[in-house]
Amino acid sequence: MTQENTNFLSRREWLSRAAVPAVAASVALPLLASNASAAAIAPSVLDTKLAIFDVRDFGAVGNGERLNTTEIQAAIDAAHAAGGGIVLIPSGGIFLCGTIELWSNVTLHVATNAVLLGSPRREDYREGRNIPPGNGNVVFISADGAENITIEGNGTIDGNGRVFYDGRGDNLSPLGQGIGGHMDRPHLLIFRQCRNLRIRDVFLRASAYHCVRILQCQYIYFERIRLHNRVNRNNDGFHFSSCQYVHVDSCDVQCQDDACALFGSNKFVTVSNCSFSTRWAIFRFGGGHAENIAVTNCLIYETFGCAIKLAAGRNAIHENMLFDNIVFRNVTGPISLGMGPGRPDQEVGLATVRNITFSNLRGNVVDYPQQYEDIHFQQGYRPGETRTCITLNGVGPNVLENITFSNVHLTFGGGGTAEEAQREVPQIAGEYFQIGTPPAHGLYARNVRGLTLDNVRFETATPDLRPAVVLDGVTDAVFSNFTTGGNPDASSVIRAIDTTDTLISAARLKSPAAVYLAVEGERSADITVDGGNIHRAEKSVTFAQGATEKAAKVRT
Repeated sequence: MTQENTNFLSRREWLSRAAVPAVAASVALPLLASNASAAAIAPSVLDTKLAIFDVRDFGAVGNGERLNTTEIQAAIDAAHAAGGGIVLIPSGGIFLCGTIELWSNVTLHVATNAVLLGSPRREDYREGRNIPPGNGNVVFISADGAENITIEGNGTIDGNGRVFYDGRGDNLSPLGQGIGGHMDRPHLLIFRQCRNLRIRDVFLRASAYHCVRILQCQYIYFERIRLHNRVNRNNDGFHFSSCQYVHVDSCDVQCQDDACALFGSNKFVTVSNCSFSTRWAIFRFGGGHAENIAVTNCLIYETFGCAIKLAAGRNAIHENMLFDNIVFRNVTGPISLGMGPGRPDQEVGLATVRNITFSNLRGNVVDYPQQYEDIHFQQGYRPGETRTCITLNGVGPNVLENITFSNVHLTFGGGGTAEEAQREVPQIAGEYFQIGTPPAHGLYARNVRGLTLDNVRFETATPDLRPAVVLDGVTDAVFSNFTTGGNPDASSVIRAIDTTDTLISAARLKSPAAVYLAVEGERSADITVDGGNIHRAEKSVTFAQGATEKAAKVRT
C-alpha cells in the first residue's frame, strides 16, 4: 500500500466506524474547530477525499431539549462550502431541530443510536425554499436544485408529528377539494428538482404531514429505508411527482395514507423487494404521463383502502406498467384502474390507460377493513370500501386497453348480496370507493379492449351471491384456464353485458352454479366458451336484456 493510500480510509471503511464517538480521529482527516464557520475552513479540508463535519463542533447539543437548527445548518453550509462532505449527527444524542436545508454534495449521516428530532413548535419551521404550496410546503428537511445529496445511517429522523395532530386532514381528495384542510404543518423531507438523490438505511418516522415528497427530481435511489408514519392524517410514505429514474429497493413502509404515490409524469421507475401497509393506497397514480414503471417482489399487507389505485382524468396517460410477484395479505381494493371524471359534476374528458400487466399475484382480500392498533385515532370506512374486487372502470368514451392478469390466485372475503349483484355502477371513476360495493366478487370490468386472464383463480372465503366476473362493454377478451367456484343461489358465475369478441377456454367450475355465463344486452356478440369443465352449472349460458342466442356459443 502506498503512503497516499494510508492517509485516509475509504468511504465504506469510514461508515463502518461512524457510530463510535472517535469517528473523526479514526479517519485521519482535518476537522473543524469548535467555533468553526463556513468562512474559516482550513485549506487542507478542501483537498481531502472525505471531510467530516460533526454538528457538535458547531455547538449542537444532543440533549433532546436545546434547539439546534442554527448549528446543524452551519455544519451543512460548511460541508457545502468545502466542496462536499459528511455532516455527522453523532451516536447517543437526540438533536432537536427546526427547518434545515441541504445543499449539493452534502451527505447527512445519522449515526446508529442518534436521533434528529423535529421541534414540537410550529414557529421553528418555515416553508422550503422554492417548494410549491400544492400539498403544503412547510418542511423539516428540504433541498431545491441540488445534486449529489445523501441521507444515510442507521439512526432516526423523527418528525415529532403527533404534537401537530388536531383531527383534521388536508381534504385534498376529489371529495374534499382542500376546503377546510389543514396544510400548515411540516412534511419530514421535501426535495425539488434535485439530481442523484440517495436515502438509505435510516429510520424515518412520525411526520406531521407527508414523510417524503420528491418533486421533479431525477436519479433517485431509496434503499433499506424503514418508515413508520402513523401519527397524523395524510401521513404518506413516499410521494413522487413527475420524477424520472426512480429506484426503490428493500424498504419497509407502514403509513396512514398513500405508501408510494406517483403523481404526474413519473417515468422509468422500479420498486422491488419492499413491504407495505397503509390505510389508503400502496401504489397510487394520478394525472400526467406516467410510463415505464415496474413493481416486483413486494408484500402488501393490512392495507384497508386500495392496494393499487390509478385514477386517470382528462388528458392523463398511464402506460407500460408491470406488477409482478405481489403477495397480498388482508387487503381491500385490491386493484382499481379508473378513467374518467372523479365526480358526477365533472365533464367527461379523454384519457389513456394501456399496456398494464399484473402477474404472479397471491393472497386474500378481506370483506371489511379494520382499525389499526398503532394509529391513535379512528380511521372510519365508507360503504364502498366493503366486499371489494378488482375494478377496471372506463367511463363514457374512455376505454382501458391491453390489461393482463396472469398466474393470479386470490381469495375474496365474500358476503355479497343479490341486490349488490344487480346494482348499476355510477358513471364516475374517481376514488375506488365512490362506485360503491361492486356487483362482482372477483373482477368488474367496464369499457376494456384487450383484456386477458391467463391461469387466474378466484375463490371466496364465505358464500357470495355476486358473479365472480362482470364484463360491461368489454371487447377482445381472452380467458384461459380460469377457475372459480359457483353458488346455486347466485344469478351466474360470469355476467357479460354488451360484450363482444370474447373467448373463454379451458374454464373450470369447482362447485355447483345455476348459470355459468349470463349474456345481456343487444350489442353482445361473438362470445365463445370453448372446452374446459363447467358441467357443475345447471345451464351453460342464458340470454337476457336483448341478447340473442347468436351472441354466444358453448363448445365442450
